[in-house]
Amino acid sequence: MNEQELSQRLARVGSHVPQDARLADIGSDHAYLPVALMLKNKITFAVAGEVVKGPFQSAEKQVRKSGLTDQIVVRLADGLDAIEETDRINAITIAGMGGTLIRSILEAGKQHGRINGSERLILQPNVGEKTLREWLVENEYTIIEEEILAENKKIYEIIVAEKQEPVSYSDQELFFGPHLLKEKNDVFIQKWQREIAGKERVLAQLEKAEEKPLEKVAEIQTQLAWIKEVLA
Repeated sequence: MNEQELSQRLARVGSHVPQDARLADIGSDHAYLPVALMLKNKITFAVAGEVVKGPFQSAEKQVRKSGLTDQIVVRLADGLDAIEETDRINAITIAGMGGTLIRSILEAGKQHGRINGSERLILQPNVGEKTLREWLVENEYTIIEEEILAENKKIYEIIVAEKQEPVSYSDQELFFGPHLLKEKNDVFIQKWQREIAGKERVLAQLEKAEEKPLEKVAEIQTQLAWIKEVLA
């Protein structure tokens, strides 16, 4: 993967960035995504944010090599602290992290006044999609698009959200993804077939515990029932 040829996962994340957006890419990994989008004239300005010095330096080097130092700013900062008000950001990508971490980045960004709800959020959690959807709902975002794809034997979900008219979602929609649940494509089926085996293993271990965590057991039993119903 490089700035000319993104992984399928990152290319699909980039496809949800609006034309002519001012983008903040958080956890930018060599700044591949903003550089690729700038080279395709998809965006007009970008911030590439990194919290670790090594990846920050790699992103700086990539932007310099691509001749884009006037259009892409690389900042060493924690999460959305990379964004400044004068950047006028209207799209944010956060990809390749756990859903819980992405949720905490968004919450901290909200608390620090780094996001105001006018931005499109394009999120690609590696795990923990449900907790991320819950944060979006709690903060009055509508999930406008979702995507699920397989690459290198891993399955990834992309969640795109904007502040629109308030929408309510059922527990099952937050668990599976409201758009993914409607579509139920082959990758969706594959993911949840895998999940059955994993959840049944966890359940068997919990059942053997001396002090059985009844609430957790009930939660997994409910989720297994949902999955089997959806796959039926």
